[in-house]
Amino acid sequence: MMYRKLAWFGLYAVALVLVAARPGVTAWAAEETPLAPETKEIGKVPYVPTPPEVVDAMLKMADVKSSDVVFDLGCGDGRIVVAAAKLGARRCYGVDIDPERIKEARELAKKEGVEKKCVFMQRDVFRTNVSSATVVTMYLLPSYNAKLQPRLERQLKVGSRVVSHDFDMPPSWVPVETKEVTVDSNPHKVFLWKITPEMKKRAREAGAAAKKAKKTETPM
Repeated sequence: MMYRKLAWFGLYAVALVLVAARPGVTAWAAEETPLAPETKEIGKVPYVPTPPEVVDAMLKMADVKSSDVVFDLGCGDGRIVVAAAKLGARRCYGVDIDPERIKEARELAKKEGVEKKCVFMQRDVFRTNVSSATVVTMYLLPSYNAKLQPRLERQLKVGSRVVSHDFDMPPSWVPVETKEVTVDSNPHKVFLWKITPEMKKRAREAGAAAKKAKKTETPM
């Protein structure tokens, strides 16, 4: 099933390239949003909506409550952000590079009566500061997760929860819970991690090593 999903993502990405190449057609968010180097390297993530059953499982596993600040990276039409707001989360943020998705998300929040709790930002996820988050949700790709991992370690506080639909993190993160949700005979995996003191220590050490390496660089 995982290979089929990855293949679908690949075909979708090819289709976007072909559409963008047609005269008079602009690929979504091609110019509107500055891209981070990571996004330029990996490529954009195609929009694939998360089924409602999986949204519910993700937020339940994250134990979203009234004190939480939720960030959904690659929020699409805003369904996870809106669901978190309806659960009572204090503040909910959605980040997506596609202006059409951001428009849809704002419309959904207004329709569901939670627009005052939701903020949607047209932005590259690698240019997003999530240090205020207590919960981060994602449905991206393994390559995105791998590059986001050190950023999440660096920015999030101990005890913050990270939930991913379908795609795991590198082995240095061991999930505290995994769950399989079947929707229309298709299995979906959900992974939950919590930021630990060990993760924060690793982030500090990596930062110190990077600074040291920068200082010892020989000018050309």
